[in-house]
This record gives sequence, structure tokens and C-alpha cells, in this order.
Amino acid sequence: METSLGYENELKSHIERERAAVTLSSKVGELLYDKGIELVLFRNHLTDITLSEILNLHEYSRVVVNKPVDVFTTSKLAVELLNLDLAPAKIDIGKLASEYLQEKSNFPTEAAFLKAKLAGFESENAESFNPRDVVLYGFGRIGRLAARELIKQAGKGQQLRLRAIVTRSNSEADIIKRASLLKNDSVHGAFKGTVDVDLKNESIIINGQIVKMICAKNPEDIDYTAHGIDNALIIDNTGAFTNREALSRHLQSKGASRVLLTAPGKEIPNVVYGINQGTLDIENEKIYSAASCTTNAISPILKVVNDEFGVVKGHIETVHAYTNDQNLLDNMHNKPRRGRSAAINMVITSTGAGNAVTKVIPDLQDKLTANAVRVPTPNGSLAILNLEIKKEVTLEELNNSIKKAALNGELVNQIYFAFDPEMVSSDIIGNSCCSVFDSNASIVSKDGKNIVLYAWYDNEYGYTKQVIRLAKYVTKVRRAIYY
Repeated sequence: METSLGYENELKSHIERERAAVTLSSKVGELLYDKGIELVLFRNHLTDITLSEILNLHEYSRVVVNKPVDVFTTSKLAVELLNLDLAPAKIDIGKLASEYLQEKSNFPTEAAFLKAKLAGFESENAESFNPRDVVLYGFGRIGRLAARELIKQAGKGQQLRLRAIVTRSNSEADIIKRASLLKNDSVHGAFKGTVDVDLKNESIIINGQIVKMICAKNPEDIDYTAHGIDNALIIDNTGAFTNREALSRHLQSKGASRVLLTAPGKEIPNVVYGINQGTLDIENEKIYSAASCTTNAISPILKVVNDEFGVVKGHIETVHAYTNDQNLLDNMHNKPRRGRSAAINMVITSTGAGNAVTKVIPDLQDKLTANAVRVPTPNGSLAILNLEIKKEVTLEELNNSIKKAALNGELVNQIYFAFDPEMVSSDIIGNSCCSVFDSNASIVSKDGKNIVLYAWYDNEYGYTKQVIRLAKYVTKVRRAIYY
């Protein structure tokens, strides 16, 4: 009888949580599209996810964040947020819920609490800006993921607008194929929206947003203003132009004002958002690099370790998913080993991440070596950081330092603190953080002076999110944030 009652009570409790999750999910959508307010839960996205995922995020918050947060509280606060006259913003409902549960005795209502916490977020105090036009120059793996992310941001408070995609050909067959590749993805799944083709106007219509398909052999030949595009940020994801001279050709186009490269760049600022974007002179500098996916993965962890314990020297080994520059079957290639079949071999290759990270964290100059192994997985990579440090540390102290950075401060969007002992590479696909720290894998030597850290990363999506963050920063369209 007791077992039966326990079963029924637990099922009833779960249904109630699901109902609260339904409320939260609906309010997340209303806030985003009606008010331009994006809700996250301790940095995790709440849009386009299932009820089970919403409940799992609350459980993650309880275990990792160690905050007393429940779905009933977050859903109630989301309802009240709709009643406030707020400017477009990004708000962590998890942080708000945690603070409310601790401080609610000081406030008569949820609304009073929110008004106090979000003072200054009112629409009357908001800095006005117009959405910035964005052109994707190239439409490969990163380009298509960037398109998905840019399209998500439609509605009130939109920051970046995808207006055009430039490719080397745009026949009717090409446009149809590119639309199909946008909609269907073997790694990241189908696009959760609509993708239509307008061949007459050489456009793709994505969730009702018209995106012009432009054919060009040379960037300087394009007149973007002829398509109603002006003051645009060009996101170059072709890999064909990597130095200042080559990338400057984009600025010769009518309607282009800034260029962001999705690869390591030469003679231009290499930026890992969250770490060194503050060093940019965005008033005068017009060309930027978002560095590489590996540099974005290792830099946040290295910064925390170097700031807390000091890095003497170290080696970084990257276990990287294969990429388009490799061959599926053995064939000619201009680099050693990369011509061997990516689908059936582990391939040792070079990486510039060890040197690249010093452009982001100058204090690590001449302290790091690096190499890489390409492995037969289509996405999901791992960086292994073997470091000698100045201060002695315990395993608990080490993990706690990373955990603290993942939950508070400037790197909450960059570091995800993972605690699942069963984690494998496929588990991190779709993670919005550029560095997923595997806390269970950390190793500390007996003397506490040598450490080995493991950082997973979605080398496609996690990196693309960093590109978008940097794009918002350099175009000065970032919203107010409550994190």
C-alpha cells in the first residue's frame, strides 16, 4: 500500500512540475518575441527545448550550482516579468529565482522583488540601437550554424539581422541545395523552423526573414546597398582570406563597415570573447578574428588556472573531430598525414592553438606547446591540458576554481562545469559554451604542482556562439544583461 501511494504521489508531483515547465516555456517565448527579453537558466538556453530538458536544467542547477531553485518559482517569476515594462535584455531566471528564495521575506510580492532587482532595466532607461545588418560570406559548416543562430533572434529587441549570404555560385540548383543544407544537418539535427526558397528573387526565406543569395567571385565587387543592406558586418567563414590585406577587400564593398573572420587571423586582433575583447579599439579597428575553436576552448580554462595558480609551462593535446579539409578516403593532400582517410584513422597533425592562445593571454608567451590528433568523429573535440603550476593545489581546490568561474564572473558563457562521470563526446554536441570542463577527469600530482585538465568542446556550435557574441560586441548592439 505504501509503495502504491509513493508511486502515485511521485507521479502527481512530476505532472505538477511538467505543468509548471509548460508555463515557463510559454512565457519564455512571449518574453522573447513580445518584449525582446531572453531568459536563460544559469546561462543555459530555455528556447527550443523540451519540457524534460527544462526540468533537467533545474536539476543541474540544484546539483552543480548548488542553488535552491525549482520550476515553480522560475515559472511564477517569468509570469511576473511579462507584467513589467522592461527594455530588451538577457536575464538569468535561475539567478533571480535563487535570490528570490533567499530574500523573499524582504518583499511583499514577486513583482516587488523583480522591480527592485531589475531597477535600471526599465524601457525608459534603455539605450536605443538599430539592429545591425549581417552578411555571411561563405556558407559552410560555421556559416550555416551562424545563420540558424542569427535567425533565432528575430522579434522585438533584435540585435543582428541576417540580410544576405555570399557564395561563389547561386544557380537555382545551388540555392535549393544550400537551403536544404541549412534545414537538414546530420550532426545538429533539423532546423526547428521554416526554410523556403524564392528563386525569382534569388533568396531564401527563413522563418519569414528574407535572406538574399549573392553570387560573387571577389568581395570588392559587391554592392550591398543595391539590396537594401548598409553598415553591415561581414562574417567571413570561407577560410580563403586570413590576413589584413585580404580581409580589407571586404571593406571596399558598398554597404560593408566591419569584418569578422571565423578563423585565426594574421596582422589583425585575435579575440576570444569573454577574455580579451576589452582590449579592442572598436572605434578604429574594423577587422577582427574570432580565433579558432580550439583557442576558444582552452583559453577560458587557462585563464582561470593562470590567474589562480600561475602556469609555469605546459603541453596541450587536442583530440579533434575530423574536418572538411581531410579526405574521407586516402588521397593527395598538401599536409602530412591529412591525406589519409579521416573516417577510419586517428591522424596526428599540427595545431597553432598553443601559440594562438598567447595572443589572447600574453602572460603565457613561450610557456606552451601543442599538438593535435584528428579522430573519426564528425563533431565534438577534447583538449587535454598538462600543466606545471606555481602554487600547490588539491583536486578539490582545482575543480572548485573552475566551477566558480563557470557560475560567476566574466566566463559564465564560456565555461560549462560538467559532473557526469559517464560523459562522452556526443554528450557535448549542442553545448553553447566553448569549453565544457570535465571535472571527473581532472588529475593532480602528489606534490600538487602538476595538473591535467580535460576540456570538451563542440568545435562547430560552441565556437559559433562565440562568433555571435563577438559580433554583437564589435557592432555595439549588446543588450542589458542580468547574470
